[in-house]
Amino acid sequence: MTKSELIAALMQKHPHLQLKDINLIVNTVFESVSSSLADNNRVELRGFGTFSIKERDPRIGRNPKTGEQVQVSKKYIPFFKTGKDLHARINKARKA
Repeated sequence: MTKSELIAALMQKHPHLQLKDINLIVNTVFESVSSSLADNNRVELRGFGTFSIKERDPRIGRNPKTGEQVQVSKKYIPFFKTGKDLHARINKARKA
C-alpha cells in the first residue's frame, strides 16, 4: 500500500473528513515516527510493531561495477519488528 492508497482508504472509511485533514494526519504520523527515529528513540505501536535503529559496523565491500574493494563506514538503519497481533494476523491470513 502506498501513501496515496492509505489516504484514499482513510477517505472511504471517514467520509466526514476532508482530504487536507487526512493528509495532515498521515503526514503528522509519518513525521513523528521519522523524527523519533532520527533522535535515536524507539517507536512502539501496540499490536502493530516497533520501529528502531540498528547500527551496522564498518566493513570492506566491493564496487559491483569494478570489483574493487571499498571501505564502507559505520551506518545506522531503520528496523521494524512486527508486534504479536500483527504477526498472528498475517500468519492466519496465509493459512486460509
